[in-house]
Amino acid sequence: MSIEIKVPPVGESITEVVLSRWVKADGESVEMDEVIAELESDKATFELTAEQAGTLKTVAAEGDTLPIGAVVCTIEEGGAAAPKEKEPAQEEKPAAIADKATAVPTAEKAGDSYAKGSPSPAAGKILAEKGIEATDVKGTGVDGRITKADALGAQKTPPAAAKAESSKAAAPAAVAGSRNERREKMSPLRKTVAKRLVTVKNETAMLTTFNEVNMKPIMDLRGKYKDQFKEKHGVGLGFMSFFTKAVCEALKDFPAVNARIEGEEVVYNDFADVSIAVSAPKGLVVPVIRNAESMSLAQIEKAVVELATKARDSKLTIEEMSGGTFTITNGGVFGSMMSTPIINAPQSAILGMHNIVERPVAEKGEVVIRPMMYVALSYDHRIIDGRESVGFLVRVKQLLEDPARLLLGV
Repeated sequence: MSIEIKVPPVGESITEVVLSRWVKADGESVEMDEVIAELESDKATFELTAEQAGTLKTVAAEGDTLPIGAVVCTIEEGGAAAPKEKEPAQEEKPAAIADKATAVPTAEKAGDSYAKGSPSPAAGKILAEKGIEATDVKGTGVDGRITKADALGAQKTPPAAAKAESSKAAAPAAVAGSRNERREKMSPLRKTVAKRLVTVKNETAMLTTFNEVNMKPIMDLRGKYKDQFKEKHGVGLGFMSFFTKAVCEALKDFPAVNARIEGEEVVYNDFADVSIAVSAPKGLVVPVIRNAESMSLAQIEKAVVELATKARDSKLTIEEMSGGTFTITNGGVFGSMMSTPIINAPQSAILGMHNIVERPVAEKGEVVIRPMMYVALSYDHRIIDGRESVGFLVRVKQLLEDPARLLLGV
């Protein structure tokens, strides 16, 4: 008895998926609930599992776009199909190996003769006088032997001609200044990201405000306590937890930054579900840290590590990427000095972190060198006024430059 394995429903708004990879090959045996393939939608990657043990018979191919409910493969009860017979050369008996070791060398290909390419004594003498190698002469005698007539008619190939023939045989794969191009089909995730980014640019009144943060206080704090922090909590102390905590405190003072527009209404949230932008192999994803406002630095760090690992392994679920109220993106890990991040709709604002560079700054009338980071807040001007956007970013700056405020809530 065989059963059909179909594309399962993976979300209300998802109507089709792409078969990105077969984990099991056609004809292989599979166990119950074993992963047999990976399906990719416009939001996430899903694993397709076997619904019974048996032999896999594939129906769809990698790269196929399949509607929900389409048959991907069938599984027949029983063991796997008999494996193909191995070629004799792959597995030899000891006796055959011994015979091969003691055998007299023969021609490399069946039908070749030892006489092929060998000159007769007279032909060999003539070729030696002409300075021509026997390998450069085609024999017309029995079994390809070079005859006296072949030797007399042989001409020495000029070096330039020989070089030209050699270059023809081994033509370069590409030349300098080549204009090659290749085409790749956009993945569902990439198509969705592209569509949403254009929609945001067209449908929001997006502006960006900038500021800079002196990272020395946080760097000093990390340097002093990072070993103890990791020993106690089992996770490193990074910058993301400080920024997330600072954002959550600032959102309390500026609730419009944590709101969204629905129709003709503004929806305010008394919680902070912070989305963290992660660059995954298949594109940008934004997993969400739920109720980040009630989490400690250690809890935030653990959540960031867990979600980032899932993103890089394409294991995020739709639930883990839905419902954020504010987004943080860190272009600094790629060396970005300054950028204008695009809002993650339907949210109203996004904070962009950048790289840390030592720059001269003025402190108490003196010029000092400090590790500085530019920060950017892109916001929807339809709901967030200039006063609120600038005030929010200044509040984040104050909290980061005096980390004690994050613990005291002042």
